[in-house]
Amino acid sequence: MNEHSRFAVGIDVGTTTVRCVVGHIDESTGVPTVVGVGEAANSGMRKGVVSNLNGPARAIDDALGEAERMSGYEINEATISVNGAHIVSTKTDGMIAAGAVDHEISASDVSRVEEVATIGKIPANREVIDVIAHDYKLDGQDNVRDPIGMTGTRLEINAHVMSGLVPHMDNLRKTASMATVEARALVPAVVASARAVITETQLESGVAVVDMGGATTGVAVFEEGDLQYVGVVPMGGVNVTNDLAIGLKTDPEIAEQIKRKHGSAVARKERSGVSIDHDGTILTFNTEEIDEIIGARLEEIFEGVEQELKKAGRAGKLPSGIVLVGGAALMPGMKEFVRDALGLAAKLGKPSGFGGVAERAEQPDYSAAVGLMLQDSAQMIGNDQKSVRDSARGGAGKSRSLMTGISAVAKNVFNRFRS
Repeated sequence: MNEHSRFAVGIDVGTTTVRCVVGHIDESTGVPTVVGVGEAANSGMRKGVVSNLNGPARAIDDALGEAERMSGYEINEATISVNGAHIVSTKTDGMIAAGAVDHEISASDVSRVEEVATIGKIPANREVIDVIAHDYKLDGQDNVRDPIGMTGTRLEINAHVMSGLVPHMDNLRKTASMATVEARALVPAVVASARAVITETQLESGVAVVDMGGATTGVAVFEEGDLQYVGVVPMGGVNVTNDLAIGLKTDPEIAEQIKRKHGSAVARKERSGVSIDHDGTILTFNTEEIDEIIGARLEEIFEGVEQELKKAGRAGKLPSGIVLVGGAALMPGMKEFVRDALGLAAKLGKPSGFGGVAERAEQPDYSAAVGLMLQDSAQMIGNDQKSVRDSARGGAGKSRSLMTGISAVAKNVFNRFRS
């Protein structure tokens, strides 16, 4: 493939699986076309964080290798997911004196007030992933959505700051580097998933994306066009598998087959037996017992989700309900279970926002990888536009990446909804 072609890469580093999506960027439209996907089983992670560098490095390398062979690109940079209960969302605010009476608010002013919103409010052992501005106040005027270009002397911000523990963030970068890929940015998996699956209407009216992964369940709440809250429940599909293995007195490998082939999120009315062929031996299990075990764990997981929604102040108050993504969301009856558990409408999310025909990339378990690829594409396009603006100003522009401790995540992750 032409070495001058531009491509975006998203790598979702999950506890049990690594998924990679590569998109060729159309220079005229900016819309990426999926040209490569890759997937590999992962080990060496616990509850979303790295516990052994070698396992995830091998999985990243294997997934990248498959995506490289399919796309024809050699990959050395990507936007990568970060996960785990160490990811937290903190409400904060800040204020700066912007300038003289006739001062015009610039992007640099916005960067400064965002930085002030983190100073002394985020512990030193946490790395700021992103600052999500909910609104600004300019010389006492409330509810300013975008102050750039407006005239004012005093700029204030109300925001949420997403942050993660520095050791976990650094270890993720290290394991990616061992697979010869550098992290262009680290983005919470559930936030990346949301980029790929929610609509403008959902974004404005109020929606929660619930990313059901192997060992964690991410929760991201959106309303009035903004990300309002991010939380992580330290349980996922692996916990269901382990419960089945214990309850049915069988191996985890067999329990995983039972979950995938015969699992149901809602209790079946008719009792029956289901069979699993394991190395030539037919094993039979009762659906009533399977349903009871799965249901008990799902109740615990979604009690955790409910608690996260309560922290966000949106439990039972989201007009667009819940959008489910992730591999564990594919279990039959999951939408019905979530509707009953949370008292909200629920639907299965399907990734979009890209061109091409890529069957795997359209599945809910690829939502995070697709969203990361879309974010990677937006980041590169945004950098190009900024370079042009800076050149026109004689290089006077100030990059937000200069903000101490803040990862290079494109601000306004969801501007594709407003274009």
